[in-house]
Amino acid sequence: MLRFGILSTAKIGRELVVPAIQDAENCVVTAVASRDLARAREMADRFSVLHAFGTYEEMLASDTIDAVYIPLPTSQHVEWTIKAADAGKHVLCEKPIALKADEIDSLIAARDRNKVLVTEAYMVTYTPVWQKVRSLLAAGAIGRLRHVQGAFTYFNRDAGNMRNIPALGGGGLPDIGVYPTISTRFVTGREPLRIQAVTERDPEFGTDIYSSVKADFGDFEMSFYISTQMAARQVMVFHGTDGFIEVKSPFNADRYGAEELELTNRNHSESQIFRFPDSRQYKREAEAFASAALGRGAEVVTLESSKLNQKVIDAIYRASEKDGWEPV
Repeated sequence: MLRFGILSTAKIGRELVVPAIQDAENCVVTAVASRDLARAREMADRFSVLHAFGTYEEMLASDTIDAVYIPLPTSQHVEWTIKAADAGKHVLCEKPIALKADEIDSLIAARDRNKVLVTEAYMVTYTPVWQKVRSLLAAGAIGRLRHVQGAFTYFNRDAGNMRNIPALGGGGLPDIGVYPTISTRFVTGREPLRIQAVTERDPEFGTDIYSSVKADFGDFEMSFYISTQMAARQVMVFHGTDGFIEVKSPFNADRYGAEELELTNRNHSESQIFRFPDSRQYKREAEAFASAALGRGAEVVTLESSKLNQKVIDAIYRASEKDGWEPV
């Protein structure tokens, strides 16, 4: 069993990831750390976790854990990922693991010098629905892929929410723009070459709240939009010469509807629906991470892939400041 320490009492950890780790087959939470010992103890007691620490440093120095899950604000991800790796702990860090692609070089260096596993928590890459999309594309189920279309939106104008605070790494592209990008790269194995984009910022918060993006992958194009101030919607469509795949509620099935995909042929004479009830994406993520950390073999998101994904986000920001194409 891989023993996890949870670095902070953040909401995503409390509500999604810690329960998933506790439900996993090959890992367990053995410690919680907070800058407030009472809060750490409260969360530890909630999940029947033995150890609680009043500082992050104290937990990293403890031999009660083998790995760390980091759900801190985005602006702190690089700092604490390096500190955890230097403490000899494997690291599962929430996305985005960095705010600039070149920041990930320091994480790769920390991983390599400490010989630990460090990966970004893209839970979508571990789910049956995205594994199925990848296999369908590889099998030629829709012929030649020509276009990918996507959307991911929600509405949040809470001034106290980290997503609306630039100093904490807030903004729509870091929070959700990464998902159409990682999922398309994951299922196609291809990288975008250049980007066109339009981005709007909130005049009060200063964070990016809307982006419309066009990406050239060479053999196919991708277009998607994301927003933190629009009615909630998620969809991804992979359109080919012989049919198309529509992924419904592709990123957060529990909040946006059933986790399923529909495969439709060229003239709509045939359609297949593949449903994946209760895929428990965070549990699968924890189990794959633990398997890889324990040396038992599992596909995880590498830091090299994370850097490529962040290069796309960086290019979107640059492209939004100009007309025409911006190279990735």
